Amino acid sequence: MTDAIGVVSRVNGPVVHARGSMQVRMGELVGVGEDHLVGEVIGLNNDIMTIQVYEETSGLTPGSPVFGTGAPLSVELAPGLLGGIFDGIQRPLTVIEAKFGEFINRGIQLPSLDREKKWHFVPSAAVGDSLEGGATLGSVQETILVNTKTMLPPDVKGRLAWLAPEGDYTIEETIARLDDAGQQREVSMLQRWPVRFPRPIKERLEKNTPLITGQRILDSFFPIVKGGTAAIPGGFGTGKTITQHQIAKWADADIVVYIGCGERGNEITEVLQEFPKLIDPRNGRPLIERTVIIANTSNMQVAARDASIYTGITMAEYFRDMGFAVAIMADSTSRWAEAMREISGRLGEMPAQEGYPAYLSSRLAEFYERAGRTRNLNDTEGSVTVIGAVSPPGGDFSEPVTQLTKQYTRVFWALDKSLAAARHFPSINWLTSYSEYIDSVSNWWRSHTNQDWRSIRARAMELLTEEDHLNQIVRLVGPDALPDEQRLVLETAHLLTTGFLQQNALDPVDTYAFPEKQIAMLKLILRFHERAEAIVKHGAVITDVQKLPVIHDLLRMKADVPNDNLALLDKIGQDLEEQMDKLEARYK
Repeated sequence: MTDAIGVVSRVNGPVVHARGSMQVRMGELVGVGEDHLVGEVIGLNNDIMTIQVYEETSGLTPGSPVFGTGAPLSVELAPGLLGGIFDGIQRPLTVIEAKFGEFINRGIQLPSLDREKKWHFVPSAAVGDSLEGGATLGSVQETILVNTKTMLPPDVKGRLAWLAPEGDYTIEETIARLDDAGQQREVSMLQRWPVRFPRPIKERLEKNTPLITGQRILDSFFPIVKGGTAAIPGGFGTGKTITQHQIAKWADADIVVYIGCGERGNEITEVLQEFPKLIDPRNGRPLIERTVIIANTSNMQVAARDASIYTGITMAEYFRDMGFAVAIMADSTSRWAEAMREISGRLGEMPAQEGYPAYLSSRLAEFYERAGRTRNLNDTEGSVTVIGAVSPPGGDFSEPVTQLTKQYTRVFWALDKSLAAARHFPSINWLTSYSEYIDSVSNWWRSHTNQDWRSIRARAMELLTEEDHLNQIVRLVGPDALPDEQRLVLETAHLLTTGFLQQNALDPVDTYAFPEKQIAMLKLILRFHERAEAIVKHGAVITDVQKLPVIHDLLRMKADVPNDNLALLDKIGQDLEEQMDKLEARYK
């Protein structure tokens, strides 16, 4: 911190007004009071500064000094992020707990990343190379799972005059020297980046590769692409956290950034306890080795919620620049919006719908627009996929945060309380959810499974939609009043909902389904409907169809057929044809 640049004149919760230097810049990071509470300048009016403080301001009085830094709110980016647990302004929570106990005291000044730990650096650039910003200097095996790149900061360029030999270095030690127009520039593994500014890229690329999650309702019905955006809205108890756990555990993303933004302390505790225990199924290593956790509970300062979202997305962009596919779980953007509403009220700003600030829409847009698949400055290709949970009060999807989020995301996984109450998980309602990436991923499915996934999906959705219409009639007159053709639709829809869409996260087989298994299951169910429909038209009664043993096999194949033995599905298909042939012969 520099010398004092101002004096506190008014304190209103996390919003502090100070009178002082007119050289302070918007967005500058400042220290407030003798404890140097972390704050950010969010308003300037001549010599009056409005400061958003990210720590508890109790006891702060008018006359307290304000210290400037000359730099914006930034995050430290270097080896040591993976496996880390930070708060919204990147304070290392595990280190704080070890040194100060379970509570975060005011004014704690600790580096975000370990300055003493040495990392094994393997150089890859050559002395004499002319390097642009973002160029790769070498690599560090940060965890057993992830080999990260050491890159030039995006705003640094020049001729490489010296590069450190292979060896062990701290993140602050010089590993390279650049000559830029006669000026020497030393470079270490550590770089800082202002969180509110997207890291630069060369170009945005087409998003056409699905993020495979192994969750059938997501992959087969409402897919998301690498670099895409999705919203998971749902009321309390509908399974948002478990759904995000499943995506984090099984999705084919290289890096996971989990942002716990303003959620209840017990929910964040579950995340902090469960994530280190989760095992990456692809290699048997702890999932935390490729995960960064940002934990900002509801009882922490509301201002830090605002920062946590930007802190997480900036870390994701850093790993994207290395060529990784990164998935962000933001839980939840509703709490972020509530923090904006509280701070806006303390600033005396004109409220918009339901008291939210008028700029809520633009803030949400800024966040989701930082997703994408990109060609980076070092010519690698990476992606940031953003999956934001929304917690609408009372499960009301018409409230502003949910409606605005729908404008800026292209996938909508609507969690349903009635499905959750019926123990149907994931409790994603297949009638109100949607994905706008259907066209984008069709070619991928065709090339990887040799199947027309789009037409298969469309036929299954037709049956589910028809079932919803028929259920309205059933509620009035009962199923026996329906003709057998329509009762068959209900039977097939039951196979789709229970045998395909419902998935047990705790079952070792059912927890994940390969795309090949997913499409084979769908084809079997649709083949059942096709054969049964023809037989019913020939005079068979629906009760004869319902007695076929293959129905039990179709309901159980999700858990009985492992991913590495899909030949068992062929056996079920043979049994299906044989049983249908016998039934058909009875009515010829």
